[in-house]
Amino acid sequence: MKFKMAENSLFAILMRNPWWISMLIVIVFCLLCMAILPKDLRIFGMMGTFPFFITGAVAFKRQWGKPSATQLQTELDRLSALSWRDFSAELEAKFVKQGFEVTRLTTGLADFKLEKAGHITLVTAKRYKAATHGLEALQALVAQQEAQGADKVMYVCLSPVTAQAAKFAKEKGVVLGWVS
Repeated sequence: MKFKMAENSLFAILMRNPWWISMLIVIVFCLLCMAILPKDLRIFGMMGTFPFFITGAVAFKRQWGKPSATQLQTELDRLSALSWRDFSAELEAKFVKQGFEVTRLTTGLADFKLEKAGHITLVTAKRYKAATHGLEALQALVAQQEAQGADKVMYVCLSPVTAQAAKFAKEKGVVLGWVS
């Protein structure tokens, strides 16, 4: 049986926030226990902070090495300022660095064909600056995947796709690469 934490529970909210908030709760609660409780009961009062400590530790582990919201926004602004030529060159360089053999495509919706260990991935990124990303583009990409016999497809954009497109992507296994 798999347990799922309620989305709006205190601990779920703390997991989505910076780790240090949970640790601050631990410190404040411990200080209150030291100040208010009799000496022989302090340890029992402090034991109540254990779930907050664990939550903070898990949040710290998840957040370690991840960029902050400010860093993400700075990168998003930098990428949105790039022309297609510069953006595609940067994207291609990142794929090559990950060990893919990259081929630029001129026909169909896909812009790149990635090959690695016998697996083929089609990538479309030309509409990366569009304000909305709907279902039609993903359907065309999946159709191209089936026509070319690719293993995977990836749709790269700087803003999220619509809810309907996200559902379609999940059903069809489309990798969504978006920053927001």
